[in-house]
Amino acid sequence: MKRALIWLALLMLVAAPAAAEELKVGMKAPDWSFPDADGKQFTMDTWAGKVLSLTYVDPDESDLNEHFTDALKKAKDEGRLTDENYKGFGIADCAATWKPDAIIKAIAGRKAKKYNTTILFDTDATLRNAWGLAKDTSNVIILDKNRVCQAIVRGRVPDDKVESLVKLVADLQSK
Repeated sequence: MKRALIWLALLMLVAAPAAAEELKVGMKAPDWSFPDADGKQFTMDTWAGKVLSLTYVDPDESDLNEHFTDALKKAKDEGRLTDENYKGFGIADCAATWKPDAIIKAIAGRKAKKYNTTILFDTDATLRNAWGLAKDTSNVIILDKNRVCQAIVRGRVPDDKVESLVKLVADLQSK
């Protein structure tokens, strides 16, 4: 009996999935692959050599960090951020909402048009679980050209941090 319990414990350890490590500032972000509304797959390598501002959001909270996205758009309009060196985009955490995919895609389509960007869909919370992102909110992640996390905000970006984060993105373009 004792031997059977030991074997069972060993089997459970071997069969258990590896625990994901929470993404923190200074860590290289593990890659991912998600589709857009047309089913085209994207990875971080899609935008190789660019600074990335990624908003991972529960569709029910899609407006939570709009003030930050507006500030990035303004910086882009002013020429502080360039298409050659920067890409801002969103990933919808479809598993965090009761909304059907068709509604999520409609909301995402309006956001993508407003910000002239790409919105991807994580249907089973893969990235939230892998990176330790907050559920039922919006997460903002800034990655440098080497995919090292330079900033992460789980929840609403505080008003007094918006400009410093935009400046960080702008400064990272030249490194």
